[in-house]
Amino acid sequence: MVRAIRGATQIDSNDREAILAGVTELVSKVMERNRLTTDEVISVIFTSTPDLTAEFPALAARKLGFHDVPLICASEIDVPGALPRVVRLMAHIATDRPRQEIQHVYLRGAVALRVDIAQ
Repeated sequence: MVRAIRGATQIDSNDREAILAGVTELVSKVMERNRLTTDEVISVIFTSTPDLTAEFPALAARKLGFHDVPLICASEIDVPGALPRVVRLMAHIATDRPRQEIQHVYLRGAVALRVDIAQ
Protein backbone atom coordinates (compact mmCIF):
# COMPACT_ATOMS: atom_id res chain seq x y z
CA MET A 1 0.00 0.00 0.00
CA VAL A 2 1.15 3.56 -0.68
CA ARG A 3 0.68 6.32 1.86
CA ALA A 4 1.67 9.99 1.79
CA ILE A 5 3.27 11.90 4.64
CA ARG A 6 3.15 15.68 4.78
CA GLY A 7 5.56 17.95 6.56
CA ALA A 8 6.85 21.51 6.65
CA THR A 9 9.30 23.72 8.44
CA GLN A 10 10.07 27.41 8.51
CA ILE A 11 13.67 28.24 7.67
CA ASP A 12 15.47 31.02 9.56
CA SER A 13 16.93 32.74 6.48
CA ASN A 14 17.59 32.37 2.77
CA ASP A 15 21.00 30.90 3.44
CA ARG A 16 22.36 27.60 2.08
CA GLU A 17 23.31 26.23 5.50
CA ALA A 18 20.02 27.33 7.08
CA ILE A 19 18.04 25.57 4.35
CA LEU A 20 20.09 22.38 4.63
CA ALA A 21 19.84 22.37 8.43
CA GLY A 22 16.09 22.97 8.44
CA VAL A 23 15.34 20.34 5.81
CA THR A 24 17.66 17.84 7.49
CA GLU A 25 15.72 18.30 10.72
CA LEU A 26 12.38 17.94 8.90
CA VAL A 27 13.30 14.81 6.95
CA SER A 28 14.91 13.23 10.02
CA LYS A 29 11.79 13.84 12.12
CA VAL A 30 9.51 12.41 9.41
CA MET A 31 11.65 9.27 9.23
CA GLU A 32 11.93 8.95 13.02
CA ARG A 33 8.28 9.55 13.89
CA ASN A 34 7.11 7.13 11.21
CA ARG A 35 9.81 4.51 11.94
CA LEU A 36 10.92 4.47 8.29
CA THR A 37 13.99 3.45 6.36
CA THR A 38 14.87 4.88 2.98
CA ASP A 39 13.90 1.52 1.44
CA GLU A 40 10.27 2.28 2.33
CA VAL A 41 10.32 5.74 0.73
CA ILE A 42 9.03 5.72 -2.84
CA SER A 43 9.58 9.42 -3.63
CA VAL A 44 9.62 12.86 -2.03
CA ILE A 45 8.34 16.15 -3.42
CA PHE A 46 9.81 19.28 -1.83
CA THR A 47 8.40 22.75 -2.32
CA SER A 48 9.75 26.01 -1.00
CA THR A 49 8.34 29.49 -0.88
CA PRO A 50 9.72 31.85 -3.54
CA ASP A 51 11.91 33.62 -0.94
CA LEU A 52 14.11 30.49 -0.49
CA THR A 53 16.56 30.27 -3.38
CA ALA A 54 19.96 29.59 -1.79
CA GLU A 55 19.81 25.76 -2.09
CA PHE A 56 17.69 22.87 -3.30
CA PRO A 57 15.91 21.22 -0.33
CA ALA A 58 16.45 17.78 -1.89
CA LEU A 59 20.19 18.09 -1.28
CA ALA A 60 19.60 17.68 2.46
CA ALA A 61 17.78 14.38 1.82
CA ARG A 62 20.60 13.18 -0.43
CA LYS A 63 23.07 13.92 2.37
CA LEU A 64 20.89 11.79 4.70
CA GLY A 65 21.21 8.77 2.41
CA PHE A 66 18.31 9.18 -0.03
CA HIS A 67 20.63 8.24 -2.91
CA ASP A 68 18.25 6.07 -4.93
CA VAL A 69 14.97 7.72 -3.91
CA PRO A 70 13.41 9.97 -6.57
CA LEU A 71 13.34 13.55 -5.26
CA ILE A 72 12.09 16.74 -6.87
CA CYS A 73 11.94 20.38 -5.84
CA ALA A 74 9.36 22.96 -6.88
CA SER A 75 8.34 26.45 -5.93
CA GLU A 76 5.19 27.13 -3.92
CA ILE A 77 2.79 29.62 -5.42
CA ASP A 78 3.38 33.16 -4.18
CA VAL A 79 0.19 33.77 -2.19
CA PRO A 80 0.01 37.25 -0.62
CA GLY A 81 0.29 37.04 3.15
CA ALA A 82 1.53 33.43 3.15
CA LEU A 83 4.00 32.30 5.79
CA PRO A 84 7.52 33.14 4.51
CA ARG A 85 10.60 30.88 4.22
CA VAL A 86 8.73 27.56 4.30
CA VAL A 87 9.86 24.22 2.92
CA ARG A 88 7.14 21.60 2.55
CA LEU A 89 7.43 17.95 1.69
CA MET A 90 5.18 15.14 0.62
CA ALA A 91 6.78 11.73 0.97
CA HIS A 92 5.21 8.69 -0.64
CA ILE A 93 5.92 5.50 1.29
CA ALA A 94 5.27 1.78 0.94
CA THR A 95 3.64 0.57 4.15
CA ASP A 96 0.93 -1.66 5.56
CA ARG A 97 0.14 0.88 8.30
CA PRO A 98 -3.34 2.38 8.35
CA ARG A 99 -3.67 6.05 7.46
CA GLN A 100 -4.39 7.05 11.07
CA GLU A 101 -0.93 5.80 12.13
CA ILE A 102 0.89 8.14 9.74
CA GLN A 103 2.61 10.99 11.59
CA HIS A 104 2.70 14.29 9.68
CA VAL A 105 5.46 16.63 10.87
CA TYR A 106 5.23 20.41 11.11
CA LEU A 107 8.15 22.21 12.76
CA ARG A 108 8.99 25.70 13.90
CA GLY A 109 6.71 28.42 12.52
CA ALA A 110 5.18 25.95 10.05
CA VAL A 111 3.13 24.46 12.90
CA ALA A 112 0.70 27.31 12.17
CA LEU A 113 0.01 25.81 8.73
CA ARG A 114 -1.68 22.69 10.08
CA VAL A 115 -2.49 23.12 13.75
CA ASP A 116 -5.00 20.29 13.33
CA ILE A 117 -2.33 17.64 12.60
CA ALA A 118 0.95 19.11 13.84
CA GLN A 119 2.63 17.19 16.66
